[in-house]
Amino acid sequence: MLPRSVALSAYLAWSNRATGFGERMLKRRLAAGKESAERLEERRGIPSKARPDGQLMWIHAASVGESVSVLEMIRRMGEEQPDLSFLVTTGTVTSAGVLADRLPPRTVHQFVPLDVRPWVRRFLDHWAPTVVVLAEGEIWPALIYEAHLRRIPITLINARMTAAAHGRWRYLKGAARALMHRIDHVQAQETETARRLTDLGLPIERLEVTGTLKEGSAALPHDEAERVRLAGLLAGRPVWLAASTHPGEDEMAALAHSVARRSWHKLMLVVAPRHPERGDGVAAIFRDGGWKVAQRSKDEDITPDTEVYVADTMGEMGLWYRLCPVSFVGGSMVEIGGHNPFEPAALGSAIVHGPHIHNFADIYGRLTEASATRAVGDGDALGPAIARTLEPDEAARLAHAAWEVCSAGADVTERAMDLLFAILDGAA
Repeated sequence: MLPRSVALSAYLAWSNRATGFGERMLKRRLAAGKESAERLEERRGIPSKARPDGQLMWIHAASVGESVSVLEMIRRMGEEQPDLSFLVTTGTVTSAGVLADRLPPRTVHQFVPLDVRPWVRRFLDHWAPTVVVLAEGEIWPALIYEAHLRRIPITLINARMTAAAHGRWRYLKGAARALMHRIDHVQAQETETARRLTDLGLPIERLEVTGTLKEGSAALPHDEAERVRLAGLLAGRPVWLAASTHPGEDEMAALAHSVARRSWHKLMLVVAPRHPERGDGVAAIFRDGGWKVAQRSKDEDITPDTEVYVADTMGEMGLWYRLCPVSFVGGSMVEIGGHNPFEPAALGSAIVHGPHIHNFADIYGRLTEASATRAVGDGDALGPAIARTLEPDEAARLAHAAWEVCSAGADVTERAMDLLFAILDGAA
């Protein structure tokens, strides 16, 4: 018998009458630029596309990183089972833009409905997925409850639960336990997530620790002709990348660049802010500091005088990691928690990072153990670290060591595929 929860029952009763709340939320989000006006109906569970025939795997990936991490798995599963179709949902406009040109064959993208029961029911009635796959770990009670009512298998892959999320759910432990018992299987990224999920009531026999799908992801795509063109504009100049920077880190990168240029004549910095809409502000920071700046979103090209290139576009990180032999991976000098180190590692760019890496603690732990990254404690240490890492032998050593660590975990995708194929066979 499934565990009962007064809190979950109360939430579901509220969600059943929450269309007015949902409409107000959509209105606010649309005004803030967080929703697509043309596709707003999808957030109400109203489809914009027809359901494909046959088995349909629904994969929900909250945002950009999660959605990109499942694409290689979808591609390989689709090749192995040509009659299988895929529905990928996300909740952000940015993720939809990134996925637009990357979806594998027989894959449809929709925005996920808000967790309003009439909207979730409408969504499930239309799409009737064979299996629900939640990538990384967004737990929406109405979604899980309604899918379970329809006896649709629910699995979490690439699951990660932060300490903050665990703390919030612990206040509603009864509701968490009731939801966990409606999830059929979980593949967790690391042992800490596994501990948190079992603490919230997930039956241990439904859980395995497999690592992160990002280890098995294909290398980020790029335009090879554009890479060749930009490499020609650089004309052999040394270059480094400040990747996925957040406010506060751009100023640190400016200081680091001035320090590193003492050792490396004509050194150029590529800055790729985590949120490209910050591009104008980032460019202003460097221009105000006296740097000669070119901005990609403005179609300003690299010239021999360019000292800083602001790469404020979406979907081009594969280009910058290929061009830059050394990458500072942002979100790690401020308390964001770091970003995915597998992306530069897969493309041969040596990794430098700050102290705040808790989002990828397990991965960075393995990289550190293999002496595959260079860690710095603060912004003052970043410049000397970049200068040392730019030495060709040192950059090659770090990049190769990181590549070996990351490639060792490539079986994670295989294990996810095996699980999902077994679930599909059972559903058939």
